[in-house]
Amino acid sequence: SNDFKNGMNVELDSIPFKVTEFLHVKPGKGSAFVRTKLKNLLTGTSVEKTFRAGETVTLADVYKSDVQYTYKDGADFVFMNMETFEEVKVGEEEMGDSWKWMKEGETVGVVTYNGQVIGVDLPKTVTLKITYSEPGVKGNTATGATKPATLETGATIQVPIFIKEGESIKIDSRSGEYLSRDNAA
Repeated sequence: SNDFKNGMNVELDSIPFKVTEFLHVKPGKGSAFVRTKLKNLLTGTSVEKTFRAGETVTLADVYKSDVQYTYKDGADFVFMNMETFEEVKVGEEEMGDSWKWMKEGETVGVVTYNGQVIGVDLPKTVTLKITYSEPGVKGNTATGATKPATLETGATIQVPIFIKEGESIKIDSRSGEYLSRDNAA
């Protein structure tokens, strides 16, 4: 517990956790301890736990490998490891809402724990094209006015009124919010 670092993966009761915060506390009386905030990698929930200084903690066997999303096969999403050319199938449960922000050919990170896929890490921002959107009504330009837009992946998000069908936009993959137009596309 003396060697904790942010982002480190530890295993408690056969469950993998990621250290999000830690603080070494040395009270004037008594022994030192480490107060931590841990994120459960299976459920996404956060817990706070205190360890005695010097207490041994098992490192979790968590790996992240870069893979390319190739296609959807029924309820499974199929990815290809670009180094070994192995196919990795990920179920809808492990994907969560990540599928909304992925298009074919996109490179993402697949997180595995003891050989089992436990999640998919997307880039923080993704660029997607709008396939359908109502035209903005002239005069209806109150600040912050939004309208629904359907993306090339089939997901629907709220975008500003000035965004047109066929434009590429940047989206925050963690919250699903519109960030800006993508001028590079």
